[in-house]
Amino acid sequence: MEEFSINISIADRPYRLSVKRSDEEAVREAAKIINDRIKDYAHAYAFNDKQDLLAMAALQYTLSALRFERDVAYREDSLEQKLMEIDTVLSSHLD
Repeated sequence: MEEFSINISIADRPYRLSVKRSDEEAVREAAKIINDRIKDYAHAYAFNDKQDLLAMAALQYTLSALRFERDVAYREDSLEQKLMEIDTVLSSHLD
């Protein structure tokens, strides 16, 4: 898939990225979400520089990603357990 360059801004700093066309909208939306979160933190907390705000935004989104990954893993484990139980029941009726 062909990549092309886009310009985005995060914390008032420009970045030129090479992305797939199919990813452009998601990348722009992610940058907007980060910038919105930085604005929220700037209004709510005292800070020395934008690095502090970026660190807090990164921490929040990393925590969210970890929670999501753990939730998915738990659900997969539960699903696997249930499927094994169903397999055992079905196998016992086929014998």
